[in-house]
Amino acid sequence: QVQLVESGGGLVQPGGSLRLSCAASGSIFSVNTMGWYRQAPGKQRELVAGITNGGDTNYADSVKGRFAISRDNAKNTVYLQMDSLKSEDTAVYYCRLWSTYFRNYNYWGQGTQVTVSS
Repeated sequence: QVQLVESGGGLVQPGGSLRLSCAASGSIFSVNTMGWYRQAPGKQRELVAGITNGGDTNYADSVKGRFAISRDNAKNTVYLQMDSLKSEDTAVYYCRLWSTYFRNYNYWGQGTQVTVSS
């Protein structure tokens, strides 16, 4: 089993920055992807950014140039640096850990609220 604990969410003004962290513990398969999803009220959950254990990344078009995902494999932790935040970034952000090799290897964090408002 795997547990994911997110931190770093909160209230920030437009144009501000936040850094989200997600620490994984338990049975971590070394070949994995960690990512951040978000879900705003009335919206579908969407992928924000993902990063493989090897460091390959992908981003939603809406956050390219503003957000940066990174990971520390030694700590089993993934980060999301969010800059130039906009009101439309307001959502619950969820950390996810999964592997493309094993369909049953799929874990989610509890979510952390990010609110961008003046």
